[in-house]
Parts: sequence; C-alpha cells; structure tokens
Amino acid sequence: MAVNKCVKSLLILFNFIFWISGCVILGVGIYLKVTKDGNQLTNSALPGVDLMIAIGVIIMVLGFLGCYGAYKESPCMLLIFFIFLFLIFILLLAAGILGAVGEKTVNDWVKKRLQDLTPLSNQPDSVKQDLEALQAELKCCGIVNGPGDWNKPPPSCYCNGTDTTDCKGGIQQTPCSTKIINLMQQNMKVVLGISFAIAAILIFGMVFSMMIYCQIRKKDGATR
Repeated sequence: MAVNKCVKSLLILFNFIFWISGCVILGVGIYLKVTKDGNQLTNSALPGVDLMIAIGVIIMVLGFLGCYGAYKESPCMLLIFFIFLFLIFILLLAAGILGAVGEKTVNDWVKKRLQDLTPLSNQPDSVKQDLEALQAELKCCGIVNGPGDWNKPPPSCYCNGTDTTDCKGGIQQTPCSTKIINLMQQNMKVVLGISFAIAAILIFGMVFSMMIYCQIRKKDGATR
C-alpha cells in the first residue's frame, strides 16, 4: 500500500504553517521581552513572555520534525511528532479551561506577587525605578494600595493636565496592580481564542501524521 500523496502533501503544508506560527510566536515573545526594558515588576507579575518564547521554539522544532518526517516517510519521526502534538494539545486545552474558569485565581496571584514588593521603601533603587516607569506608562501610582505604598509619591504619580479621572490632589489614585489586571482581562478572550484555535489545528496534524504513519507501517509490512 503506497502512502497517500495528498495526505502527505497536506501534512507537509500543515507543518510548514506550524513552523511559521512558531516563528511568529517566538518573534512576538522576543519583541515583548525587549519592549519591557527589563522591568522587574512586569517580569515578576507576568512571566508568560518567557513561556511564549519557549512555546515558539518548541513549535518551530516540531514543525521541522513533522515536515521532515512526512517528506522522508519516517515512521519513528512521525510517531514522535504525534506524541508531542498530543501533549501540547492537552496542555493548551487545560490552560484554556483554567484561564476561562480561574480568572479570579490569576488576579489574586498577580496581586500577591506584587504585594510582596511592599513596603516600597525597603526595595532597591532598581525596583523603584521600574515602578516609576510603569506608573508613567499606565498612569497609576503604587503597587496594591495606591499612593500609600510610597512614603512620598514620586513625580510619575502626578496627574498631567489631560488626566481627569482617578486623580485626587493631583496624584493618581489607581494602583498599578489594578491596571495590570485590567490589561490581562482585556487580552484574555484573545488568548483563549488563539489557544483553542491552535488546539483545533493540532487535531488535524495528529490525524494526518497518524494516517501516514499507519500507511507506512502497512507498506513496510507488505514488502517483507
């Protein structure tokens, strides 16, 4: 029994697109890592960027593995490819479900990580500088309790002429943890949508790879 050329071509095309997706995820992860300017606060509260970079590298490797395995009709490489796709599928599905039902838990976790940085007076100058940069960007003040986290609010806490909300006495009242969590909530639907879309794509990859694997095994058995 010969290997179905149509299925083989579809698997090669799938893996090429899969590899491109890995390149995009890796590129976005590196871009976010660089644009954070090494901010210790966002790295501490949102370590997902490092995970994104790791996922991008893994997807790139798997895309190459599946494409080469399909082209060479290697049952060993196709089986390894299938197993890794299945594991990633389970992890994505679990992450998507946990993200959908565990939003409050994630919010509490972020607040706890940032709460560990209080009182700010005990933090090194590098942490204070990172927080000031974050305050200027997000228009917030303090970490969890607002301006009260500072002995004396720095200039980055002051409202400018265009700020009319969350200002009292010329100082921003919203803590940065609230702004960070709001950003997470705004992007959560997009992240969940991407996760489930990738999970659906992985199903096709697993089906195609297993079909070719079975055809190769049957062909090898017939030639013995």
